[in-house]
Amino acid sequence: MTRPRVWYFAAGCLVVAMGLASRRFASELPHVLAAYAGDTLWAVMAFLTIGWCAVDWSSSRVAMAALLVSYGVEASQLYHAPWIDALRNTLPGALVLGYGFLWSDIVCYTVGVALCFAGEHLLRRQAK
Repeated sequence: MTRPRVWYFAAGCLVVAMGLASRRFASELPHVLAAYAGDTLWAVMAFLTIGWCAVDWSSSRVAMAALLVSYGVEASQLYHAPWIDALRNTLPGALVLGYGFLWSDIVCYTVGVALCFAGEHLLRRQAK
């Protein structure tokens, strides 16, 4: 079964709005949400983007690709050169690449992708 791209696009728009809101209204959120929602939603967006691009892939394949991308971007934060730090100092660069490596981000990415995998798996089973 192929993924409905329109639903993945709509979900992606919602996730982007939620991620930006989690940063904008962090002071009004419970600490755990303020601290970890953005990174968890970043991984959800990675899953949705890969799922949108690879509509025929299995949920597990999309999940593995999303984890590899998420972990790769996090690992890239260990590398600091003037050109990439200048890119990270822009809003799009900061949103996509982040600033510094944190193990808690790895946990957030894993949770975000796991939630997407479980949700997609359940929805696909119901659609059969």
